[in-house]
Amino acid sequence: MEFVQKELQAWGEIMITTAAGKEYEIHLGDTQFDFENRVIRLKSPSAEYVIDGDSVEEIQKHYGHRD
Repeated sequence: MEFVQKELQAWGEIMITTAAGKEYEIHLGDTQFDFENRVIRLKSPSAEYVIDGDSVEEIQKHYGHRD
């Protein structure tokens, strides 16, 4: 979970995939890390997600694009 936060801070926006196969796009402005409860909180316009911070298996950094 600490590594996820480090990569997000360095890149600003990343895609994460959990052990359950769920994919989330997280950004600095809409993501909070709760180290006491080991969860990542993601706020989107339609919902708030609580993600098991230790279940992240993959981090994808992607580059900006025009579309």
